[in-house]
Amino acid sequence: MLIVMNRGASDAQIDAVIHRIREAGLSEHVSRGVERTIIGAIGDERRLEPETFELLPGVEQAMHIVKQYKIVAREWHKEDTVIDIAGVKLGGNAVQVIGGPCSVETQEQMNLAADHVAAAGCKLMRGGAFKPRTSPYTFQGLGVTGLQYFRDAAKRHKLPIVTELMDVRMLDTFMEWDVDVIQIGTRNMQNFDLLKEVGKVNKPVILKRGMSATISEWLMSAEYIAAGGNHNIIFCERGIRTFETAYRNVLDVTAIPVLKKETHLPVIVDPSHAGGKAWMVPALSRAAVAAGADGLLIEMHPNPCEAWCDADQALTPQELKDLNGTLALIAQAIGRQLNG
Repeated sequence: MLIVMNRGASDAQIDAVIHRIREAGLSEHVSRGVERTIIGAIGDERRLEPETFELLPGVEQAMHIVKQYKIVAREWHKEDTVIDIAGVKLGGNAVQVIGGPCSVETQEQMNLAADHVAAAGCKLMRGGAFKPRTSPYTFQGLGVTGLQYFRDAAKRHKLPIVTELMDVRMLDTFMEWDVDVIQIGTRNMQNFDLLKEVGKVNKPVILKRGMSATISEWLMSAEYIAAGGNHNIIFCERGIRTFETAYRNVLDVTAIPVLKKETHLPVIVDPSHAGGKAWMVPALSRAAVAAGADGLLIEMHPNPCEAWCDADQALTPQELKDLNGTLALIAQAIGRQLNG
């Protein structure tokens, strides 16, 4: 950690900072310049908080120079992590498309969706049994009944299932239904109690980025899960909120290479929630794969016009199949394999 002292800071104020560093079991290096004095804390700086020093008289700024996240950082794990999802590999050479409807509606709808997901070549299926909605008056999902519909439909094609966990009280239910991948949605990215609990289970977790979350905040949320013992974490970029109103969210394609540099864990993209319109999904999907994403979370409904949730952004079965054909060529061009 570096502590920058104010111009004209007294020797007593500098000594107080040094004393605080030594109290924490670290040593100090003092650099006295013409304008400023800078004090470096040498040792495990994760034991120090900047706020501890910024409250001291004479301190202008304190900042970490070592990343606060450790388990998820590439600094400590150089090789890419490949996550095994019921026999399906995500990460490394494989790029997986996770297709399916926004929400579970009926058994017939889910059966058709599973048929089309498998026909398109996807090896994983998505679907929401519990739905976080902006309005309390819109469809909130079928709950446990939805899990049953989803599991029954997916097992016909041996498709591992991905669904969102909103409430820690439902975690045991998710385990009972053997949900293959637990999704933590954007609104819960910093629900730290929920993150701690999914950190205790042996299930892959998709962690979606918060609407206004920085990369650092996102990585720290993943560290909560990893600190509990669950290292099977998948980052999902789904668009961030800005001033723009022409589309639902701004897909931060830049986040993909940045995360690839910062973490060894897989990174996927949700182009459906980013664009908010079906016609945008193919272009955003192609950009994501070209930028190095390890997978895509794409909404497809057997009949989008009849979807109970997010109808505007759902692809038709044929559109998903056609898109996979294009994405396979992009993946091949960069030395990877789609749905491998």
